Amino acid sequence: MTGATRVMTAAALATLVLVTAYTVVVGDSGWLWLGWATLAVLAGGTALVGSR
Repeated sequence: MTGATRVMTAAALATLVLVTAYTVVVGDSGWLWLGWATLAVLAGGTALVGSR
């Protein structure tokens, strides 16, 4: 795993934890989940490109 892939994966996981905590405390926010899904897709793309 390259450095960029590790950073993107860590950012996606950290954001998942934060969005989940926010949802539990404050309530659901579709925009936060959409943002997390976008970040997760970008992390997956970075992993695919990095494995070439």
